[in-house]
Amino acid sequence: DSAAPAAAAGRASPSRRGPAEAASLDQGGAAGILSALRRRRLALVACVVAIPALAALALHRIAPVYSASGTMLYDDGTFAAQELQSILRVDPTTDAVMSSQAEIARGLSIAERLTERLGLARSPEFNAALRPKGTIERAAAWLRTRLAGVLAPVAPAFAATLRPAPPPADPAPDPAAWRGTVLAVQASLAVATLKSSRVLEVSFASRDPDLAARAANMAMRLYIQDQLDRKIEAVRRATAWLEGRVAELRAAVRTNEDRIASFRAEHGLMQGARAGLDAERISRLNEDLLNARNETLAAQGRLDAARGRAGGGSEQAAIAPSVVQARAQRDQIAGQLQGLAAHLGANHPDTASLRSQLANADRSVAAETRRIVAASEAELRADRTRVAMLEDALRGAEAEQDRTGAAQVSLNAMQRDADAERTLLQSVQERLQQTAQRTAIETPDARIVSAALPPSEPSYPRRGPMMAAAAAAGVTSGLMLVYLLEIADGTLRGGEDLRLRLGLRCFALIPEVARRRLRGGRLHDYVVDQPLSPFAEQVRALRAGLWLGRIRPRIVAVTAARPSEGKTTVAIALARSAALAGERVVLLDCDIRQPSVGRAMGLDAEAGLTDCLQGEAALDDVIRRDEATGLAVIPSGGLEVNALSLFMSEAMAALLQTLRQEYDLILLDAPPAHALTDARVIAGMAEATLLCVRWRSTPVPVVRHALDLLAEAQASVVGAALT
Repeated sequence: DSAAPAAAAGRASPSRRGPAEAASLDQGGAAGILSALRRRRLALVACVVAIPALAALALHRIAPVYSASGTMLYDDGTFAAQELQSILRVDPTTDAVMSSQAEIARGLSIAERLTERLGLARSPEFNAALRPKGTIERAAAWLRTRLAGVLAPVAPAFAATLRPAPPPADPAPDPAAWRGTVLAVQASLAVATLKSSRVLEVSFASRDPDLAARAANMAMRLYIQDQLDRKIEAVRRATAWLEGRVAELRAAVRTNEDRIASFRAEHGLMQGARAGLDAERISRLNEDLLNARNETLAAQGRLDAARGRAGGGSEQAAIAPSVVQARAQRDQIAGQLQGLAAHLGANHPDTASLRSQLANADRSVAAETRRIVAASEAELRADRTRVAMLEDALRGAEAEQDRTGAAQVSLNAMQRDADAERTLLQSVQERLQQTAQRTAIETPDARIVSAALPPSEPSYPRRGPMMAAAAAAGVTSGLMLVYLLEIADGTLRGGEDLRLRLGLRCFALIPEVARRRLRGGRLHDYVVDQPLSPFAEQVRALRAGLWLGRIRPRIVAVTAARPSEGKTTVAIALARSAALAGERVVLLDCDIRQPSVGRAMGLDAEAGLTDCLQGEAALDDVIRRDEATGLAVIPSGGLEVNALSLFMSEAMAALLQTLRQEYDLILLDAPPAHALTDARVIAGMAEATLLCVRWRSTPVPVVRHALDLLAEAQASVVGAALT
């Protein structure tokens, strides 16, 4: 018990500077926080050290993962095909399009081909089936093997089911393992769109930096090749469809042409140079009829002119030049005749000759005219006959056209259908040529901007930031633990806390003394060796507290709620301090079952209190003297089972009465109140009881229960000392 306070050095106890600082521990502010941190420094240091240490151990066990990144530019070739369109059209590449492309780039198809190209199914990093079994699995297999061996003689069939199956010599590929590998590869592949751009960042994480770079570059190439393959495949499908459509249209055009030819042959509809035969014939007949009628009119005019009707002269001149010439000669002769008759007279021979010539000319004109009239009449009759024939032919052609009109309508409809299919065939053939040309010039919509390089540092774990975070977590956890310990602390924190919660006066705050200050000595010697120390001052304050009460007790029992509260050390220090002050003090070791006063002071304890109470030794024989202070000490004596009956005997009362007459202060080192019933009996015999409570160690309910036990024994607990 005397060594308990010394062993508690470095643990929670009041400050060495006495009540002033101890009282400040219950005040808030920085002083209270620093005091709490000092008291809980072990918990704080444990968190600050343990969490980073565990983090460092975990980081050491974690295999580093390297992440290689490359970038691709997505450029849709359908945008900005022409300069004007690039100005007027809106860019169709939206954030949704880029997000979709990112998902395509890290799709299951890319991951599966990436696994095949790089042989990642043979890597334990991605294929969980190739990884060595864990400790639990190995232990379970070993246990099943052992259990199967034990049960084999009794239940061989059941033992066979327990025994793990040996691995096959040539294991077949497991579809589940393949799917798991592909999913693991997909999880390691990451594709993200750089903000407000068309750039895709492709990353791959692996324990091998070279593999990470190769996988990232391979994923980008697979994505680009996949784009190109999809375009070429689409062109091929379009080409095949167009070729089939061309064949269908050609067959349809050929069928329509054959049907049109058959229909024409069936209905006698022949195609001319510019129109149907009927239309062409009617047109030609109309033209011939018109010409014939014109010729008839012209012949009629010539005939009229020849007969001398109005207007006939001019017409006749146009038709019969010989008549015009004959008439011109006659007119010339008539003119000469008239002139000569006027000059020579009507009977002049020249005039008569000219008159004879004029008569001959008249006869020539009349004969020529009759000939012309006869010819004109014959021509007119021929023209009229021709007009009649043409009119008959025209009426026949029109009747034939009316007969074939209905068939021509159907023919025209078939012709239009044939023309439409022929036009469609030409359009599809042009489209087929364009599509066939695109196969040679097709390009992907993405290209690699920056290839991935093997990283020099792992991306996970980031030891620096994670250790910094672990250190911060350690400090934070330590502070939280200190705070929780302070909240959950149900012990006494100071004299004021003792008074408010238990209604006891705190006579002294016995501080801790470091081992280096003891210099190998005992704690109760410190009050003698260092009389001006805070420890000695608090012991004197304890003696003053006992003396300054309403009564000045001379018989004082020193007890505690439980062991290791420092009551024996306090009792010895109080007794030696009072002895040094000149008081006559005797210290009785009443803790018969756990005696410690004689052992702590190094006194011979062959005979003691029990021997004296049993009458086996005199009082003077059991009293020992402390050479340094003159303190009288009565050890416990031999171990006595019936110690309680001894304390309750008349001998004990007589002993205390005898000591009261000889000493100023009688201190009884009683057992803890919770441990033995002896403490309550001894406290009941004392005039005052001093309760020792270990500062921030003994729970309040334990102290309160001890006070209840002492109150039942009618003990007068005058105060307490926080040790």
